[in-house]
Amino acid sequence: MMADVQGDSADRGHGRYRLTETKHGCVWGECDAVEGLFGEPRRGTYELCGWTAESVEPRGWVGSRVWLVPDDDALDAWLLEDAESPGRLLGADSLVLNGLDDYEGPPERHTGRVRVHDGHRWLGSCREFVRVLPTAQQTAPPLVLRGLTQGDQLRAALAKGTRRALDLEEAALEIHDDQGRPLTDRLLWTEVTAWRPSSHGTDLIDLELGGELFPPVPEHARPIWERWLVGPPDSVDAWAGLDTRRRGAWLDLVRERACRRAHRDRPAGHAYELDGRHITDEPGLYLALGEAVNGPGGYFGGCLAALDDCLRGTFGYTAPATLLWRNAATAREHLSRTLTPEGQDYDLFTEILGALTEGGMHVTLA
Repeated sequence: MMADVQGDSADRGHGRYRLTETKHGCVWGECDAVEGLFGEPRRGTYELCGWTAESVEPRGWVGSRVWLVPDDDALDAWLLEDAESPGRLLGADSLVLNGLDDYEGPPERHTGRVRVHDGHRWLGSCREFVRVLPTAQQTAPPLVLRGLTQGDQLRAALAKGTRRALDLEEAALEIHDDQGRPLTDRLLWTEVTAWRPSSHGTDLIDLELGGELFPPVPEHARPIWERWLVGPPDSVDAWAGLDTRRRGAWLDLVRERACRRAHRDRPAGHAYELDGRHITDEPGLYLALGEAVNGPGGYFGGCLAALDDCLRGTFGYTAPATLLWRNAATAREHLSRTLTPEGQDYDLFTEILGALTEGGMHVTLA
């Protein structure tokens, strides 16, 4: 059974998790423990036949964005997110690769050479690939809100007990940190499938929800979420010791939290300073830049397009300003050679400098 994600409501005076009805904003209920928030999202699995490695043989976690580039120029590259590989099939020349592959994912089968890269280097190529479909559909576990304090509308719906009354339709699971500040939320189209008295306290219930639930938060991100649920970091570089995969999870929460907060723009002419010692990958770049502008846990873009939006204002910055980028050589070393989805070389470090300059940030490299 999935472990509960818990908090201490006595310190906060309200629930860490709030289930709300999105159309009118009514609160169905609040609680401090949720079961089913974490798990493993459904992944697509592919057999890459006739695999030839071009660099290190992929095994384990391969990358946050892995692109399959067909030789046919008329076809776009296909994306697998958070890709993993158990390695080659025993006794075969095939590599197994899996990842999250929604609308940009590869087709069921493609004959013809395909090259694979992780955004930084070519990993190898195959002569064709086949999607390996799961043998059976896996039923997603229910979402259980434990120790839920019921709102009036939910209490009335449970008392009525009809199928229509228990259909909550579109709802949001709002998630707050231990200081009561919004952290993120998850949308779901849901219905009540069961409820029972809770061991968490008198007049509290454990509410079980089914329907079209959000994909679970991956298990590798659980420690990151548990850290942020306590509250934002009080010093910069709290993410520095994480690997690229977990830095990406940290950046996701930084971005989601920033979208739920009002930002006070500093006046024009402000002098910012960026410590670049830990910018060894793309998530580290945006995490360091966000903290340079907005302090510990701060956000200032998670890709070039988002950075451009932040430079236009309302994210703590007003042009013109200056930025002293210390230890810039680290980012130049790790980010100067990157690949577009189609596999063309480009220099992300130079692109970032150009975006900052166009946005009115005068950058000095040190």
